[in-house]
Amino acid sequence: MGIKEEVYFEGGPHVGDLIFNILLAFTVICIPLTVGAIVRALWLRYRITDRRICVTGGWMGRERTDIIYSEVIKIVKVPRGVGLWGDLVVTLRDKSRLEMRAVPQFRDIYDYISEKASAKTGRPLEAIQVN
Repeated sequence: MGIKEEVYFEGGPHVGDLIFNILLAFTVICIPLTVGAIVRALWLRYRITDRRICVTGGWMGRERTDIIYSEVIKIVKVPRGVGLWGDLVVTLRDKSRLEMRAVPQFRDIYDYISEKASAKTGRPLEAIQVN
C-alpha cells in the first residue's frame, strides 16, 4: 500500500498557447513554433501533487520527469499570453533545470511549488518573477 498523494493540478498546456501559435502560422516563418505548440497540446501533461512535480512529454508522451520538492532551489515564472498562462523554470540542487511551458494557472502553481519546496528544505526559496 503506497502513500496517497493529493493532486493540486493535473492537465496539459493552456489552450491559448495553441491558438496563438496557430494564428502565428499564417506568417509562414512561425510554422516551427506552431508545430511545437501542437506537439505540446497533444502530448505534454503536468501533474503537481503535494509530494512531487511530474511532467510527461516528448514524442508521443514517452518521456517522464519527476521532481521532489526537497531538490528545488529556485523557481522562475515568466508570464505569457497577456498573463493568461506562463512558463515556469525550476532549478534543482544539481543545477539542472526543468522548463514547464504554457502552464495554466501558473501564478497559483508557482506559489504552491514555492510553498512546498520551502517547507521541505526549511529555507526560503530563491523565487524570481520576470515581467
